Amino acid sequence: MKTMLITPEGLEKLKAELDHLWRVERPDTTQKVSWAASLGDRSENADYHYNKKRLREIDRRILYLRKCIDNLKVVHYSPFQEGKVMFGAWVEIESQSLGKLMKNRFRIVGSEELIGAKDYISMDSPMAQALLNKQVGDEVVVKTPAREFVWKITKIEYLS
Repeated sequence: MKTMLITPEGLEKLKAELDHLWRVERPDTTQKVSWAASLGDRSENADYHYNKKRLREIDRRILYLRKCIDNLKVVHYSPFQEGKVMFGAWVEIESQSLGKLMKNRFRIVGSEELIGAKDYISMDSPMAQALLNKQVGDEVVVKTPAREFVWKITKIEYLS
């Protein structure tokens, strides 16, 4: 099994989600199920069926988050990372392609941090794999099914 890495911020978000599901959403949904069940005939009770389904979804996510959080390895910033693209780095890159200058900025993180973060990429992505251990000024080739792209690293920073 592959080690699942996460930034300290990512771990805090997962813990906050788990706490919210356990303390807020689950009790609220349980109360709704009880109320809907008290109305009698459940066969055509949409509130009952919807909230029962939602409760199962919440319970699945709680179980997943508990297991996941226990198996994650938090990667804290270390000065030895400075100057190189490593896990947790914010990277700025640019490419001259088809007569246009393209620029991108993103953070390399673990797969558990991608949900809801438009400027994060997975450390397992082709782009991240090409960038790892490179420095400012280095050029990397990223192969996609359509074609190859050449990107130049213009900035690397870590939030400590």
